[in-house]
Amino acid sequence: MTTSSSERPGECVDPTPAKHQLLLIECSGTNIPNPENNGLDAAECKKGLVLGIYEKEDDALLLTKAGDAFDHLISGKLRETLEVSGPPIKKGRTRIFHGLHPDYASVVLVGLGKRSAGVNHLEQWNESKENIRSAVSAGCRQVQDLEIPCVEVDPCEDARAAAEGAVLGLFEYNELKKKKKTAVAAQIHGSSSTEEWLKGVMYAEGQNLARYLMEAPANHLTPTKFGEVVEERLRAVNSNVKVHIRQQAWIEEQEMGAFLSVSKGSDEPPIFLEIHYNGSSSAKDSPLVLVGKGVTFDSGGISLKPSSGMDAMRADMGGAATICSAIITAAALQLPLNIIGLAPLCENMPSGRANKPGDVVRAKNGKTIQIDNTDAEGRLLLADALCYAHTFNARAIVNTATLTGAIDVALGSAAAGVFTNSAWLWNHLHEASIVTGDRVWRMPLFEHYTKQITESQLADLNNIGKYSRSGGACTAAAFLKEFVTAPHWAHLDIAGVMSNKDEVPYLRKGMAGRPTRTLVEFATRLSEEPHKI
Repeated sequence: MTTSSSERPGECVDPTPAKHQLLLIECSGTNIPNPENNGLDAAECKKGLVLGIYEKEDDALLLTKAGDAFDHLISGKLRETLEVSGPPIKKGRTRIFHGLHPDYASVVLVGLGKRSAGVNHLEQWNESKENIRSAVSAGCRQVQDLEIPCVEVDPCEDARAAAEGAVLGLFEYNELKKKKKTAVAAQIHGSSSTEEWLKGVMYAEGQNLARYLMEAPANHLTPTKFGEVVEERLRAVNSNVKVHIRQQAWIEEQEMGAFLSVSKGSDEPPIFLEIHYNGSSSAKDSPLVLVGKGVTFDSGGISLKPSSGMDAMRADMGGAATICSAIITAAALQLPLNIIGLAPLCENMPSGRANKPGDVVRAKNGKTIQIDNTDAEGRLLLADALCYAHTFNARAIVNTATLTGAIDVALGSAAAGVFTNSAWLWNHLHEASIVTGDRVWRMPLFEHYTKQITESQLADLNNIGKYSRSGGACTAAAFLKEFVTAPHWAHLDIAGVMSNKDEVPYLRKGMAGRPTRTLVEFATRLSEEPHKI
């Protein structure tokens, strides 16, 4: 028996029954293996085991229920070994033991922090759930590093959070690499809480799909290909869906001049993706409408971005990726809710046909827009999409977009900025984010900012604020508000949470797919209280 310690947070995945698998072994990049996929029988699969342990209380070891049961199974050997293996295991840390039980090649103990942890009102999240996600993902990554293809995961008294930590932690975009990490199939340890585990798997796989879409190179995921991938995924999980991949002729018929003005600089044709998920028992029930910015590559246009870091602009369709992934997850969960997804998709490129600073275009609602910065293009797509969203008698309209660098300056990667005209809508989004740990923060929609985009020399509106260095996220939101008449609308600026370096310990470095799980949780809550606004 040997012991070792590690401080790295983690990673993992799940072999769920086919009817619950929401995505996409073929091209999701999520590597959702199961023993059959690996050519292994479940009984023959070399397995690891991840167990949780809380901080000591009164100098006594505090294992989870699953940990206690395992310790009893091996006649107290786990506690004995822990007592002599070193200092207490801190929150988010791991310790590996070998040879404890013949069924498990390795057992990884993960630190869950205090057993009494719950909602932390200062941090605006459920600290217990976050501790579980981080700890479980750390343990699963240790199993992966040991090249063990199967792992059983302690539900840690919250199977959904444990599943999310496992599945989110193991994701890595490696579609185009020959050398890949060992694929690890994760499953719940024990037979209790299976439904909650499967729910967590589906939430996490939804976010992983958004991560996959955002990571994919722009030459592989064009606007047309984006629509095809989403259609394929939706039809695989639920038959109550309609997918319309609208071509340029339709966009022109809709008089979406702002959207078309952005797309004309690229040789890739624009697409307007329209998704209908009919989960409610009545097709007449007002839908939740989700709108996502879908710029599959953003060069900045004539107002060209600096070359350093421009490769990350393959993820400027993060708004479209998150709302489409949220709808796919909602469909997999069979939520009793009607949802419509709208994603204007195009590239923003410099060419002889591209928008020029000073150009004026006309949006779908007839308002004219002076384009003083072609790199403020996302709001032009959203302007037309929001106008179209109003044709559906929406219960609420929520748009997401990697819209401004200013929101990153304001909030960093801690939370997505929310601008909304509805306290009811804000409360639901906020409460959902506390559960998921993928936080949102309310930002102002003051008339103060509206004045800065309506004082335009040549048109009704300007696409950048009057004082370009001040309140950029707020003036962008004020611009969008000019295309909204619905009483329940929210704009989520997700530019700050677009990618992850090391801020979220259960996500690897790369595109984050945030806040997909918060959108799914919001939709779930909405489905549970029909039309009580």
